[in-house]
Amino acid sequence: MAKGKSSTIFYCQRCGHESTKWMGQCPGCKEWNTFVEEVVNTASLKNMGKNKSGVQKAVPTALNDIEITDEDKLQVGIAELDRVLGGGIVQGSLTLVGGDPGIGKSTLLLQTCKLLADQGNKVLYISGEESPAQIKMRAQRIGDFSAQMLLLCETNLDSIAEAIRKEMPKVVVIDSIQTMYNENVSAAPGSVSQVREATATLLQLAKGLNVSIMIVGHVTKEGTVAGPRVLEHMVDTVLYFEGDRHASYRILRGVKNRFGSTNEIGVFEMRQEGLVEVQNPSEYMLEGRPENASGSVVVCSMEGTRPILIEIQALVCHSNFGIPRRQTTGTDFNRVNLLMAVLEKRSGVQLSGCDAYVNITGGMKLQEPAIDLGIVLAVLSSFRNKPLSPKLIAFGEVGLSGEVRSVSMAAHRVAEAKKLGFDTCILPAVCMKGLKSDKDMKLIGVSSVQDAMDAIF
Repeated sequence: MAKGKSSTIFYCQRCGHESTKWMGQCPGCKEWNTFVEEVVNTASLKNMGKNKSGVQKAVPTALNDIEITDEDKLQVGIAELDRVLGGGIVQGSLTLVGGDPGIGKSTLLLQTCKLLADQGNKVLYISGEESPAQIKMRAQRIGDFSAQMLLLCETNLDSIAEAIRKEMPKVVVIDSIQTMYNENVSAAPGSVSQVREATATLLQLAKGLNVSIMIVGHVTKEGTVAGPRVLEHMVDTVLYFEGDRHASYRILRGVKNRFGSTNEIGVFEMRQEGLVEVQNPSEYMLEGRPENASGSVVVCSMEGTRPILIEIQALVCHSNFGIPRRQTTGTDFNRVNLLMAVLEKRSGVQLSGCDAYVNITGGMKLQEPAIDLGIVLAVLSSFRNKPLSPKLIAFGEVGLSGEVRSVSMAAHRVAEAKKLGFDTCILPAVCMKGLKSDKDMKLIGVSSVQDAMDAIF
C-alpha cells in the first residue's frame, strides 16, 4: 500500500468490532445493521510510536521512589460519592459516569463542581448539550456558585484541550462524551471513532496535566455505555447511576475502580434542590413495609463494606396454564428457579404447578448468594399463606443439596439488624461462631432449608 493512502474500515457502532468489509450481523455483539464505514489514514498509523524531534523521551522510575500523599485524593464533600470513588477523586484520573436519560447524572456532577469550587478548587464544566443560560437555570436550584466555577459550552476537542491547558483546573467535567468531536476524524459525533479519539485525547490531558476529568456517557437500551467497549477499558473509574427516573431514589454503583472497591454503592434521593445523600439506606429501603403480610422477608446484603437491609417479596399462586409463569425483579431469574427446584426436591414443597413472582423492593438489584435463604422463606411464606414475624431477618446461601452455607461478615449483618430493631435472625449454623444471642437479638443457626422451615413454620 502506498504511503499516505487511506483505507476503509468498518466499525460496529455497538461494540467497536473492526472488519475490512461490511457485514449484516456483527460477530462480536450479534447485532444487525450496526456497521459503519470510516476512513483511516495508514500513514499516520505507521508513524505512531516513532520518536519525533523535540519530544522528551520517557525515563523509567523506580517504584520505591514514588511517594503517595493524602493530597492525591480530592474529597468532594458528598459522603456517598466519596465512598464509591474510594475516598475521593484521584488527581489525574479519568472517570466515566453512565446512566439513563433524566436519572440525574448532570445534576450530581453539577453539585460536585459546586462543592469543589466552594473549597477553593478551580473547576471547569464543559457542556456540549446545553447553552450557558440553560445550565444557569438548572444550577440556580442547587445554590450559589463561587467564582472558581467556570463554564464552557464547546464540542471541538482542540478548543477544549486549549482551554484546559490555559485554565489548568483541578477538575474538569465533560457532558457528554458522545457530543465531542475531533476535526481530524471523518465521522459524526457519537460514532465509534469519535468516542474513541475523544476519550484518548482526554486521557492524555488527565495524565499529562494531572487534571481529574469526569465524563458523562449515554447508555444504550441494554443499559451499557453507548460507544465502543474500549471506552470503559481506557478510563480509571466507571460509575453507573441506577434507579427509576420517576421515583425519588437513585443508586450510584461503581463497576470499575482502579483506586478502590467495586462493590460500594451510594444512595441518593432526588429533591427539588437536587440530589440528597441517604445516610441510612436500610431504614430508607424498609419504609412502607407491610406487616402481617405473607411472602415478605427482610434480608441483609453486603454492598462493599456496608450492610443494607432489603425486603424480598414473593407471590405464589396456582397456575391456570400448563406451564407456570415465573418472574423476578431485582434478582437473577435462573437463581430463583434453582431455589424453587431445591424446595421441591429436598423439602417436598410442590411448586411445579404454581406461578411465582419475586421482587426486590426499593429498586435494588442484588446478586449476592446471601439472599438465597430470604428468597426461600418468602416463597414458602406465600405458598403456605403464613406471614412471618416483622422483626425477623434471614441471610445465608442455599446449595443444591438444600444445605445453608456460610456467608461473609455475619457479625456486621447482625449488628445492622439489631440497630434497626429486629429481634430474630436466621443465619447459617457455621456462622454462629463468635456470635452470641442476647435479650435484644435471638440467633437461630440452621444447617439446611428444612431446619429453617422447622424453626419458623
